[in-house]
Amino acid sequence: MLDKFRAALVGLFYCLRTQVNMVIHLTAAAAVVAAGVYFHVRPWEWAVLTLTITMVIAAEAFNTALEVAVDLYTSKYHPLARIAKDVAAGAVLMTAIGAIIIACIIFGPRLGLY
Repeated sequence: MLDKFRAALVGLFYCLRTQVNMVIHLTAAAAVVAAGVYFHVRPWEWAVLTLTITMVIAAEAFNTALEVAVDLYTSKYHPLARIAKDVAAGAVLMTAIGAIIIACIIFGPRLGLY
């Protein structure tokens, strides 16, 4: 049981060490948490922010896993390999856009945006 937990942590640290976007996502998550503390967001807003942050981080981790698996399978260019990588990156982009929308909904009124 502990070995599986350790393996999961190794995977997350691999993403942190090798993926610039993971560092960007975690930095953005830290900024959102700091903003949440500063603006005293309500419990339900914390729940939405936590779920959103988790989805973005998980999407980036799945994207990394898919890229590594594709690279393991073939070192040559193949259009289907490119499509697989692009679709996975698109999924990360979708979750990041969703996170920005959630942040605007929660923090927009507090920042006087509307």
